[in-house]
Amino acid sequence: MRAAAFTELIGPDGVSVIERESPEPERGEATVDVDACSINHHDLWILNGASAMVDPTDLPFVSGLDVVGTVREVGDDVTAVAPGDRVVLCPNETCGHCRFCREGPENLCASYSLYHGGLAETARVEASRLIPLPDDVDATTAAALPTAYLTAYHMLRRAELEPGDLLFVPGVTGGVGVAAVQLADVLGVRSIGTSSSASKLETVAELGADHTIQGTDPDDLRSAVESIGAPDAVLNHLGGEYTDLGMGVMRRGGRMIVCGRTAGPTSEIDIADLFRGHKRIVGSTMGTQADLERLVDLVAVGDLSPRIDRTFPLDATDEAFRTMAERDTVGKLVVMPGE
Repeated sequence: MRAAAFTELIGPDGVSVIERESPEPERGEATVDVDACSINHHDLWILNGASAMVDPTDLPFVSGLDVVGTVREVGDDVTAVAPGDRVVLCPNETCGHCRFCREGPENLCASYSLYHGGLAETARVEASRLIPLPDDVDATTAAALPTAYLTAYHMLRRAELEPGDLLFVPGVTGGVGVAAVQLADVLGVRSIGTSSSASKLETVAELGADHTIQGTDPDDLRSAVESIGAPDAVLNHLGGEYTDLGMGVMRRGGRMIVCGRTAGPTSEIDIADLFRGHKRIVGSTMGTQADLERLVDLVAVGDLSPRIDRTFPLDATDEAFRTMAERDTVGKLVVMPGE
């Protein structure tokens, strides 16, 4: 089979399509012929050599978390799926026996990790992580869900938002930001989004953002947000100086949910404002398999239509990452190994 592997950790030029032996499922596993696999900044960080989880001794490395396809073969003791089933993979990898695996939420597992291997014609996966895909949900749409939309949905749940509440999403045009706006709209939550691009903000507004602000300077953004209102919650996938911005504009008792550090790995906050304002900062990584099942249901009934910016054949996986690195997108980029 063919796979788009990271052969050098030097950015998009380090992607090569290589031949590998087709995998065979072991006990509890399945192999999936991959129709679609979206890419994420998580993959790009690895490709840029910025992730400690992969080093040159691991190369060639096949990334890709968001696997959608058809079950080819199953191993022993697999009864939940069968060859021919259309499925989407929940990329969570957990120990299965710690307190959080037993009682939930599973993404608090101390051994929590993520699946990699979807940027290939066939993927070997843990069968229990496969979710049946309804016939009316196409592969490209489903491939958008497992990382960006799962992360945003779990963050919204942790933000404890109710219909009519106000949500602030700085840097709204990335995968998690777009997902957050769309899901907020489904939940009846009003949203404010920011970006440096006026054209991208027009697209986000069409997707459900109630207020958009062009700019990146935190001081200017603070004034603009305050003119709209005090958000009940902030979804922060940027980190850096945007953490202080979000804390400053939130209402008393507001909640900030943090999932990333694109703008910087450390942040300064006003401790007095934190405790006097009864505000909360909550860390969040990915979501649960039950969350992903709920997202599939939302798509199936027509309540959610994930934004796909563009698709690429497997041979153009390097170009997909180049497009992501140039930040010239609104929504998800999806690689189609089955084409």
